[in-house]
Amino acid sequence: MDMKWMQAGYLAFGLIFLAGCSGLQPVRNDVISTYALQMQFQSSQVAQGGESVLLVTRPRAHPGFESSRMAYVRKAHELEYFSRNQWVDTPEKMLAPLLVRAFETSGAFAAVSLATGGITAQLRLDSEIVRLQQDFTSVPSSVRFTLRAQLIDVAGRRILATREFDIVENAASDDPYGGVVAANRAVHRALSDAAGFFAAQAKGFKP
Repeated sequence: MDMKWMQAGYLAFGLIFLAGCSGLQPVRNDVISTYALQMQFQSSQVAQGGESVLLVTRPRAHPGFESSRMAYVRKAHELEYFSRNQWVDTPEKMLAPLLVRAFETSGAFAAVSLATGGITAQLRLDSEIVRLQQDFTSVPSSVRFTLRAQLIDVAGRRILATREFDIVENAASDDPYGGVVAANRAVHRALSDAAGFFAAQAKGFKP
């Protein structure tokens, strides 16, 4: 057989073989999964008909938690972020309307609103996200959410109460989705506790 024809045959066979092997390679998945903080709050039957209007400012976030990246830790003091999983928005933006809803259902205020300007209120709630992270240093992994908040007398320019709410919830699975579910539980508990605590503080306040 002519040498040129043999070389051409080997080349064609090699190309066919490589094409077949490439079909066996895993398909690269660059899809980003996005998650939200979403929850419902039950109306309180303890305190109803408050006299004060409460403004809720958008929470601030400590460094490392101010973006939509989902944070986790595998060793103390080192934050890492999932590459293909993220929040649908920054935690402070997701948290703001949830704070409003939690305090509305406490029944301790005449009205609760986000501080968007143009609204007169007697009380204001300022808060900051200290941490929102999944912890893989133990099994099962867990999510820790820490919120620091203070209730302020607007006219008197004084702080009525300050408290930190630190909640840990175990994850059902050691992956980002397990962390999201645990984060929703942790945030719900923290906001429920905050609404109950500050509702009690506002009970004796006279505008």
